[in-house]
Amino acid sequence: MSKNWHIPRRTFLRGMGTAIALPMFDAMLPAVGRAAEAETATATTASATTAAAPMRTAYFYVPNGVHMEHWKPKTDGTDFELPEILAPLEELRGDVNILTGLAHDKAKANGDGAGDHARSGAAFLTGCQPRKTDGADIKAGISVDQFAAQNVGKHTKFASLELGLERGRQAGNCDSGYSCAYSSNVSWRSESTPMAKEIDPRLVFERLFSVGSTQEVAGSVARRNRERKSILDFVSDDAKSLRKKLGRKDKRKLSEYLSGVREIEQRIAKSETRETITVAGVTAPAGIPKDLGEHYRLMCDMLVLAFQGDLTRISTFMVGNAGSNRSFPFIDVPEGHHSLSHHQNKPETLEKIKKINLFHMQQFAYFLKRLKSIEEGEGTLLDNCAIVYGSAIGDGNRHNHNDLPVVLAGKAGGTIHTGRHIVYEDDTPMNNLFLSLLDRQGVEVESLGDSSGRLKGLEG
Repeated sequence: MSKNWHIPRRTFLRGMGTAIALPMFDAMLPAVGRAAEAETATATTASATTAAAPMRTAYFYVPNGVHMEHWKPKTDGTDFELPEILAPLEELRGDVNILTGLAHDKAKANGDGAGDHARSGAAFLTGCQPRKTDGADIKAGISVDQFAAQNVGKHTKFASLELGLERGRQAGNCDSGYSCAYSSNVSWRSESTPMAKEIDPRLVFERLFSVGSTQEVAGSVARRNRERKSILDFVSDDAKSLRKKLGRKDKRKLSEYLSGVREIEQRIAKSETRETITVAGVTAPAGIPKDLGEHYRLMCDMLVLAFQGDLTRISTFMVGNAGSNRSFPFIDVPEGHHSLSHHQNKPETLEKIKKINLFHMQQFAYFLKRLKSIEEGEGTLLDNCAIVYGSAIGDGNRHNHNDLPVVLAGKAGGTIHTGRHIVYEDDTPMNNLFLSLLDRQGVEVESLGDSSGRLKGLEG
């Protein structure tokens, strides 16, 4: 490859109704900070180049809290032992921080009575007290992800990506007089506009790699289904042309990336079922994987691809709707999650809660390992991320909203010192953390919800 040949960061492999964004190549690095130039390669480029290693943020919401005795490390600092629920993070302990002491005051009743689960969903990323209503006059606040999307979303195909594992409802009464919109969404574009999540891996896949008019996209999908082709077949000419111009390391990266896309495509096809699945009284559409673990991992893999190709830099991921009563028979927990969360300190019930918490953490660890396995610049994709995993309820039995379970993964481009258990003063607003992450993403916001300042101590 010529030393003077560079690839703009906004490079796509294109075909009929298809556009596959590429990961960061070494050949892209010299072009950082310059306006994108038209290239003679077959691969089509956009007109703007973004930073070589932009920061990405994702916010994972877990319903019903956790059993904190099996979550919270007994010592702070770097010399701490991971409790049983956090054990799946052992290989990643140098890449994560465990944060305790954070709180969500606006998830408390504050005079509004019952409805802690709905409030916890609505307040999780907004830090705002949701209006108690099950009508159309819903009101919460703009969430941290949407503040970021409004500022940095212009650099990517998708301003933000909202994902989840349970279909939500946008109307009706889901929790003691609170609208289902509060329980089904954590991302809010405005005080009255939640951002609905997508739970179907196939639809997310098609969304990530489709381009053109509705007719073109539909034609591409129909042809692939009819001829049993891979999405890669539609961009093969572009891929061959680009490969000829790449250096050895970039050729390897391209092959690994496209192989990963193909593997996910095959897994989606294999996991799709025509059987209907009912969760918490809601019937999921055909195509949702029956295996919850595979469903979780596929959605995580899609988010990895979106971050890797710089299709988005902001995402939310609802592991379950607020107050979810999903059962987990595959880990010997046939009872509903929400029902079990009212454990009354019964040992056998706490053991089942621990199994659910552990299952969720295992999938989250899978996601982090996938991010860490991808080289980007001088480090890894995980190094350029800040991933928040947590809840706005501490213990499901007490419905407390202080001393919340929070994991912060990734180094945010080297601005966060990881490998620690950081203990904050009780009732420190969780939105202080979110303000600090917005700062790192170049988003200037003076306050967010009930924030009282920036969260200190993340730098080490």
